[in-house]
Amino acid sequence: MAEAGVREKGGKGRWIIAGLVVLAVAFIWWRHSGPKHGFGGPAPQAVGVAKAVSGPMKVTLDELGTVTPLATVTVLPQISGYITQVGFTEGQVVQQGQFLVQIDPRPYQIQLAQYQAALAKDQASLAQARSDLARYQKLAAQDSISAQIVSDQQYTADQDEAAVKSDQANIDSAKLDLVYCHITSPVAGRVGLRLVDVGNYVTSGSSTGIAVVTTTSPTTVIFSVAQQDLAPVLEQLEQGATLAASAYASDDVTKLEDGTLAAVDNQVNTSTGMVKLRADFSNTDNMLFPNQFVNVHLLVKTLENATLVPSPAVQDGAPGTYVYVVQPDSTVKVQLVTTGPTDGVNTVITKGLKPGDEVVVDGVDRLTEGSQVTVSGLETVTTDGTAESVTPVASTTQAPARGKSGKRRHHQQGGNGTAGQ
Repeated sequence: MAEAGVREKGGKGRWIIAGLVVLAVAFIWWRHSGPKHGFGGPAPQAVGVAKAVSGPMKVTLDELGTVTPLATVTVLPQISGYITQVGFTEGQVVQQGQFLVQIDPRPYQIQLAQYQAALAKDQASLAQARSDLARYQKLAAQDSISAQIVSDQQYTADQDEAAVKSDQANIDSAKLDLVYCHITSPVAGRVGLRLVDVGNYVTSGSSTGIAVVTTTSPTTVIFSVAQQDLAPVLEQLEQGATLAASAYASDDVTKLEDGTLAAVDNQVNTSTGMVKLRADFSNTDNMLFPNQFVNVHLLVKTLENATLVPSPAVQDGAPGTYVYVVQPDSTVKVQLVTTGPTDGVNTVITKGLKPGDEVVVDGVDRLTEGSQVTVSGLETVTTDGTAESVTPVASTTQAPARGKSGKRRHHQQGGNGTAGQ
């Protein structure tokens, strides 16, 4: 009897252990099976959505450019001499014809006086020769003198006349040298750092120069675009359109100046496949500095009445490019779409969506075809780019993204009508 009691207690213990094991397995399965919605399956996912809207999209090209002055002039001395006066300060803005440097004019004044004296002497000789010629011609008419004497006197008068012209040319040259002694700015612009000081001796063969003047207003920006992006630009120019260009600082946020496209180069760089373009800027506030690197946004055209969605809604995966569209029964549908230009904030949908469709912009990582969702954030955007109503979007546990469509190399900016999240 005692032995039977022991076997009975051992059997109950094994049943108790087996029951505990089953309970433990059930608890682990429950913990790892995810939240439940009652007994009917997974709970709906909280997502943020936005409505596709119809509006304009500005298609622009973003390129790196260099501020290139219309003129950079190194002022070189035309004569030799000592500098007696410097009429500018470093970095000064000067006007065309404004005084810069004075070279000692005294040697050239003396030379001018010598040429003027020679001119007076030769003019007197010329007057005498012409007087003799007139007398000889009168005597020759009376047959009182030989024709040879008249001819020789004519040659003498011509020589004196040539000497007078040579003296006058020397005087004009000396006066020009005096003008060169007073050096003025050939263009309007900003003077660079000083290259000479008072007392320096300069020569006409100097390559260093006296000053460098760079035009700052107006100015230009030279930038390059890829050859495959050139066709839309040329198409607009052929139609007579004026393409707007904006210069931004290195942060690509601070706008410096607005201008217009002025010229396109006549050939493609075979080593880079790029074509140079030039944009003109008035630069009245001198925000653009010569040789400064800037970001140029060239507005090529504006797409009107385009279907726009926030860029985070567009996904790339095995089906292709798609968005999650919220259905009336609070489920989502994988909708294949064809995308157009994007500015990184909004993307044009050329096929697959229509204005008014609701797309998921937040919480897409845990969705699949037919997933139940609850809208915890909705933003509707008017055609002027302002939000009518915004509800905070509830955050969800984020899994590794499946590859959102990113900003293209060429910035294509959303216009007044944008769909944002």
